[in-house]
Amino acid sequence: MIEARELTKRYGATTAVNSLSFTVKPGRVTGFLGPNGAGKTTTLRMILGLNTPTSGTVTVDGVPFRTRPRGLRHVGALLDAADVHPGRTARAHLSALAYTNRIAQSRVAEVLEEVGLSGVARRRVGGFSLGMKQRLGIATALLGDPPVLLFDEPLNGLDPEGVLWVRGLFRRLADEGRTVLVSSHMMSEMEHTADDLVVIGRGELIAAEPLGAFAARGSGLRVVVRCPDLRGLMAMLAAEGASATPGDDGACTVTGLSAVRVGELAFEHRFLLHELTPQASSLEAAFMELTADSVEYVTRESK
Repeated sequence: MIEARELTKRYGATTAVNSLSFTVKPGRVTGFLGPNGAGKTTTLRMILGLNTPTSGTVTVDGVPFRTRPRGLRHVGALLDAADVHPGRTARAHLSALAYTNRIAQSRVAEVLEEVGLSGVARRRVGGFSLGMKQRLGIATALLGDPPVLLFDEPLNGLDPEGVLWVRGLFRRLADEGRTVLVSSHMMSEMEHTADDLVVIGRGELIAAEPLGAFAARGSGLRVVVRCPDLRGLMAMLAAEGASATPGDDGACTVTGLSAVRVGELAFEHRFLLHELTPQASSLEAAFMELTADSVEYVTRESK
């Protein structure tokens, strides 16, 4: 279990993380989400004792991680897949970590096999693709067979097969009772993988709850409507307080009214409908809506 209480990190006049409190539970995959610059990586580094909090605390299974003498046996982490000496082979890199953490050398071959790198174990890491480095980083996290695992953007550079494999790996690790915290920008993968979410913006907590509860916090009232008199229907719905956006396929997307209410209004005003399809609120839609005020860098198109 990971527990953060009033966790704060300041760099001079800049507050990267501000009074952040959350719990990451064992047996579940927790997605760690937030816009660029939200403070996710700083938080992960404080969990691992790489950055010292300005105030507040964060513990792993009840104690600060930096007090653990053989850290990889308690927490496995992937923060930067490129943070490996390019002149070392994959096997040498893992063997050195196993030696310093008193992990059996037989474990090196096991994790290389698990991540699919056995065939390139004696190649220098400098010649690896980004996807191969990600797999090596995951092998490093798994090396000590730890109860707690942290991954920062683990899907970068992976092909579709690799993404599917990682999804299954996280699920298996959680099913074994481990604590799994995953930071990612890939909302579709979080929607398929995460049980819980911790969402932050500008260093502050936005939500810490099950994924379904967070997705439901978005407006969620989206209805696809197709009608021969689309312009007239849209004008009528606008008068009822809804927002209707026409699409390229002759349909429109209505927000602000339920599908039942749209159907009732169409009937009352004698509009013939060819389609009336409610759409559930997605994780991505809820994330964009609830973090809109926390985005650090905004492009002209997104304004």
